[in-house]
Amino acid sequence: MNNKIIFIIKVLILSAGVSLLIKYGGPYLSVPSTDINALIAVLMPPIFIGILLGWRLLQQVENVE
Repeated sequence: MNNKIIFIIKVLILSAGVSLLIKYGGPYLSVPSTDINALIAVLMPPIFIGILLGWRLLQQVENVE
């Protein structure tokens, strides 16, 4: 029970940090608003998570054998 609470607190702190970074650091980035940049911003997180989960799955399959 205690580990779950600590995990949730860590996720909340990390989320708040990323939010502040986007809010205050975002205007300093000069990224043009194009369709390609929007697609990159939308598609990169699921692609990254998919690669990460696929890599973990391959490690679990190797450990079972």
